[in-house]
Amino acid sequence: MKLSVLIKILAVIAATCSWETQAMAADGLITIKSSFGPEDTMKRLEAEVKAKGLTVFAHVDHAAGASAVGLNLRPTDLIIFGNAKGGTPLMQQAQTVGIDLPLKALVWQDEQGVTWISYNDPAYLAGRHGVGEPAKAAVTAMTGALHAIATKATAP
Repeated sequence: MKLSVLIKILAVIAATCSWETQAMAADGLITIKSSFGPEDTMKRLEAEVKAKGLTVFAHVDHAAGASAVGLNLRPTDLIIFGNAKGGTPLMQQAQTVGIDLPLKALVWQDEQGVTWISYNDPAYLAGRHGVGEPAKAAVTAMTGALHAIATKATAP
């Protein structure tokens, strides 16, 4: 491998590691660092979801649930949202994708007090369920919307 190619690869890796939002992705899960605390991040996230015309179906406050049974859990709050226009094309291709829809985003705080948003990558979900080419536009739209929502909710 040429040294110039190796340098370019290392530059891309360094740029990715220093990405301002500090996004991570593993096994179809996208995680983005928030500039705000858990409560403000969730408020901003919900506002962005609604601003995109999506329906909020539920909130699941895992920390409150843990507290109710005498256990401790750092802030961990799930929002479930979506709309039939976005999800139905995927389910028309593979109804099993309904197990992963509506969309979900988790706002959580790590051991160092840093707040994050995590959500499933729509392309990963499509692949998991064998969703084909006819739903590609829906997957692309979902991916763009989720990225825009999460970025706006986490950035100052």
